[in-house]
Amino acid sequence: MSGQHIVSLIGFPGSGKSTVGVLLAKRLGCDFVDTDILIQSREHATLAEIIAAHDHLYLREVEQQVLLEMPLEHSVVSTGGSVVYSDAIMARLAAHTTVVYLRAKLETVDYRISLAPDRGIASSKNQTLADIYRERIPLYERWADITVDVDVDAPETIAGHIEAAMDTI
Repeated sequence: MSGQHIVSLIGFPGSGKSTVGVLLAKRLGCDFVDTDILIQSREHATLAEIIAAHDHLYLREVEQQVLLEMPLEHSVVSTGGSVVYSDAIMARLAAHTTVVYLRAKLETVDYRISLAPDRGIASSKNQTLADIYRERIPLYERWADITVDVDVDAPETIAGHIEAAMDTI
């Protein structure tokens, strides 16, 4: 990483990418970028509205455009949960950032998602949360430079674990 802090957070919706990302960026003294917000700004709609108006594949296309075009410099990037479906995005992130997988148990993300029912998950309507979870876990694991469990610890503690792990790579 040549002294630069460029971190990409990947993980299932509800794993804490945005919450932990802000705290990690503060610790590292760098910018925080939430790609879901970039997508929403570009489309002038929430993720749920984008999926309702088009479909999950359209959302993934927009996500790919945003992540391939955005600058990757001195920042912590919180990605959407479906980013791992794009080899082009993940290859770019893997080449230019430290990819951190925030690993959460299915029960954890199910509970957290239930607290925000309007959250858009980029998936086929006929897939259950468990189906999507099983499909994505191997993809998150494939791309991760660092994996941090997020089921128990507070977000600030998780950010500390990530910072410490970055010092070892």
